[in-house]
Amino acid sequence: MQLGARWRVGEPPHRGVPPELHDAIAAAEAAHPGSASWTLTWLEGRPRCALDELLVVTLDAGGSVRAESLASDPDEEDDWLS
Repeated sequence: MQLGARWRVGEPPHRGVPPELHDAIAAAEAAHPGSASWTLTWLEGRPRCALDELLVVTLDAGGSVRAESLASDPDEEDDWLS
């Protein structure tokens, strides 16, 4: 079982974060200077590091680093109502 963790922006990544994600985490912090904290969770055995409600840095099934935005497009939110 792998437990999650939280740490503040500007601090070194939590010791549970794989080193492969450290550069992507630093880049995300530089791109979002007003952000506050990271949350590490595990999904299907892979690390998932969420920066506030802005983006997620993770490893895909092949082991490649992925950064995905969590920001939704306000024009798409209610498309299911149409």
